[in-house]
Amino acid sequence: MMAQIVGGYFTSHVPAIGGAIQRGDQQAEYWSPFFDGFPSVRQWLGDVSPDVAVVFYNDHGLNFFLDAMPTFAVGAAARYDNADEGWGLPVYKSFEGHPNLSWHVIETLVEAEFDITTCQKMMVDHALSIPFELAWPDAEAWPVKLVPIAINTVQFPLPSPRRCFALGQAVGRALRSWKGDERIVVMGTGGLSHQLEGARAGFMNPEYDRFCLDHLADDPAALTRHSAEEVAELAGTQGVEILNWIAARGALGDAPLAMVMRNYHVPISNTAAATVVLEPA
Repeated sequence: MMAQIVGGYFTSHVPAIGGAIQRGDQQAEYWSPFFDGFPSVRQWLGDVSPDVAVVFYNDHGLNFFLDAMPTFAVGAAARYDNADEGWGLPVYKSFEGHPNLSWHVIETLVEAEFDITTCQKMMVDHALSIPFELAWPDAEAWPVKLVPIAINTVQFPLPSPRRCFALGQAVGRALRSWKGDERIVVMGTGGLSHQLEGARAGFMNPEYDRFCLDHLADDPAALTRHSAEEVAELAGTQGVEILNWIAARGALGDAPLAMVMRNYHVPISNTAAATVVLEPA
């Protein structure tokens, strides 16, 4: 008996998406090109029926701040709460953890010589909660248990795309060696290109975004050819959240994947927003 990775779900996590949900603006002209991509995401999740979500995301100061910012952190808690980060968003539902699977992932990563931070108590912010609200908007309780993996995309020095891909590959090996019958969906959240401050505030790069989307399923190594600094130049200083997508894609394995859906919309709150679902070909 072994766990099964059913596929990957990737999406943006812009706080303004939460505001649109709160206001009921999903079909407003500004928002509908983004939200219209989600019926197919929900259909796919209903079809593959995951039990666990392993989520690569970045914390925005709720759990970690600039005085203590781990490069990679893995949650090993039985419960993860959301809290108000100052965006005025509602506090989202708490998440049930899967501590045993989390410890298996942690042990596998340490054996693979990743120096990670283990969090037996951990909060999760909009970068994780909003993708769940998009995927399961009517759920009274989340239908999956959570293993959260936070990547530093906030404070330099950042991990390289190649290192994040290797992290994902190691997580994938852990999931495939887990002696359980869980069906696991891997999630990557954030981006795509955007910059929120400085002389390039408002910067987006659809050409680079499409490069990432074009190669994610069949040639993910292409996304690792740039340094973290080059990604910041290409995608903006917040566009380095593509590191979360790269790590999640690594966890899905080396074989080319089938693209179930792909959606790209510019802009949402000065951000190039995208959603992708991948599954084994």
